[in-house]
Amino acid sequence: MAGSLNKVMLIGNLGKDPEVRTFEGGNMLARFPLATSESYTSRQTNEKVTQTEWHNVVCRRGLAEIAEKYLHKGDKVYIEGRIKTRSWDDASGEKKYSTEIHADTMTMLGSPRDGQQSGGDSSTGGNKPANDFAKSGSEEDDDLPF
Repeated sequence: MAGSLNKVMLIGNLGKDPEVRTFEGGNMLARFPLATSESYTSRQTNEKVTQTEWHNVVCRRGLAEIAEKYLHKGDKVYIEGRIKTRSWDDASGEKKYSTEIHADTMTMLGSPRDGQQSGGDSSTGGNKPANDFAKSGSEEDDDLPF
């Protein structure tokens, strides 16, 4: 294979409500921690053990708008994106690093909450409500019988 691939697929629960920033020009950025868990039975104790991994998720533009409107702590989401690591120097001059998942698509999973439908596909990243997202394809497909 001649190329490379940076692709992440996660299903997990939000650790807290998204933190949203709006920049000049109207661009938005949302950040939230996402927990993924893995369970297994310990061979030594025969007890169920759950390990949780935390991921820092970053959404931009339309996905950030959707995150702000519809996502809350505890919600289950499916995220597709890529890993990015950024670095900076702190106040004392020490180099700091942060690894983030930059979301390209997001699908809200789980049951409706407070009368809202939260099972919509927001993979288009547009600014429609989550339950109004169309599947990929043109609107002419609406006339199809299946």
